[in-house]
Amino acid sequence: MTMAIEAKPHAISLTDKAASRILAVMASEAPGSMLRVSVAGGGCSGFQYVFDIDRQKAPDDIVIEHDGATVLIDETSLELLDGSTIDFVDDLVGQSFRITNPNATSSCGCGTSFAL
Repeated sequence: MTMAIEAKPHAISLTDKAASRILAVMASEAPGSMLRVSVAGGGCSGFQYVFDIDRQKAPDDIVIEHDGATVLIDETSLELLDGSTIDFVDDLVGQSFRITNPNATSSCGCGTSFAL
């Protein structure tokens, strides 16, 4: 007997504000550009979020779309970002993308790095 194994759906969401800001940024980039969100070692808490602009989707990328905005996330980063929400905030400190990550046990004050 063979059992089918279903892949677990990854729940990463974009807020309306994040989608709007991504579209605004991509308007000044080359056609077909997308926001890439990844996780790298470093930062003051152990891991840091990295935001890049990419024109190519890699074979293992997960594509998240919301209101016309597209975000690429590689498979390795996906494990660390699973369940996260990507938002865009404009406050006294400045404008930035902010990730609310339920997997993080702590993060730095600026919200760009985290620990597991």
